[in-house]
Amino acid sequence: MEAQKIYLDFNASTPIAPEVAEAMKPFLSQHFGNPSSQHWAGIPAKGAIEHARGQVADLLGCSPDEIVFTSGGSESNNHAIKGVFFALREKRNHIITTQIEHPAVHNPCRFLEKLGAKVTYVPVDRYGRVDHQDIRKALTSRTILITVMHANNEVGTMQPIEEISKIAREHGVIFHTDAAQSVGKISTKVDDLGVDLLSVAGHKLYAPKGVGALYIRGRTPIEPLIHGANHETGRRAGTENILLIVGLGKACEIAKKYLTDDTIRNLRDRFWKLLQDHFGDEISLNGHPVHRLPNTLNISFVGKPGGEILSRLDGVAASTGAACHSGSVELSPVLKAMGIPARVGMGAIRFSLGRTTTLQELERVVYILKNSIRP
Repeated sequence: MEAQKIYLDFNASTPIAPEVAEAMKPFLSQHFGNPSSQHWAGIPAKGAIEHARGQVADLLGCSPDEIVFTSGGSESNNHAIKGVFFALREKRNHIITTQIEHPAVHNPCRFLEKLGAKVTYVPVDRYGRVDHQDIRKALTSRTILITVMHANNEVGTMQPIEEISKIAREHGVIFHTDAAQSVGKISTKVDDLGVDLLSVAGHKLYAPKGVGALYIRGRTPIEPLIHGANHETGRRAGTENILLIVGLGKACEIAKKYLTDDTIRNLRDRFWKLLQDHFGDEISLNGHPVHRLPNTLNISFVGKPGGEILSRLDGVAASTGAACHSGSVELSPVLKAMGIPARVGMGAIRFSLGRTTTLQELERVVYILKNSIRP
């Protein structure tokens, strides 16, 4: 008998919401025109893109003309970081980021270091949270960009974005946040956050893979990442993918109604309580206990390899934060930066909940863990 399939890896990718799939259907067969064409086939396509742009802008609380559609979070991050550097490198060349950023931020920074950029990687505390005063201390007269993620993908810790933005404004420094994990889960109004640039990834908020957006505050100096024709008002060349853009727009529209719904947070907290009741001191929480995404629970089974535990969770989709190679344990860069001891970090598992998660599924996972770890 096949094991019940339980999906608890929503931070890795979300399914396409039914309403999103429905909104995309007409663009699979009917509205095929090039949105740059000024005729009966192109005009409706252009209209669909602009409608979606408005839906994304509404979720972020910005003007539609400040939204640029991209192929996803990685492109948005690359565009933000490289675009600012190439626009300002003749004047200044210093970038500030943190030690726990996604590779889509770290790797562009490392690439730019080869081109003369100076990058400061600010540490975090044991909860994975950066001290905004450390950002202030890292500033120099040559700083052009601060890039700090809104919420961490592994442990869910939310960063003090509002405090950092005040520091950036005081010093006339552009501020970017990778909000791939937070958009659709918590409020990401750009004026509240105080950011100049914000990255969105579609497949993290029930839209398709392969689409995202970059918010660019008006007059922010930034070079295009992709050059070509004058698409996206000259900010991102390439004929727009209408199908996926429509999906992203609808997903952003739907996301608004979930921002005040505590169902997922309550399920996560109930899950954590069930685990604590059974395993007690044998498990520990990774990430901030308060400043954390409402759907994310990263825990360590102390002294036990997380990969081995996952392999026993038949039918359960989750992820681990450590890898075992030839008897040694390699922690993720995030857990390393947090100073998690190897004996604890080796047992890290991330459970990330979503809109379809049920209490019955979580109780089933606890039952499986009971019988696989402590039979």
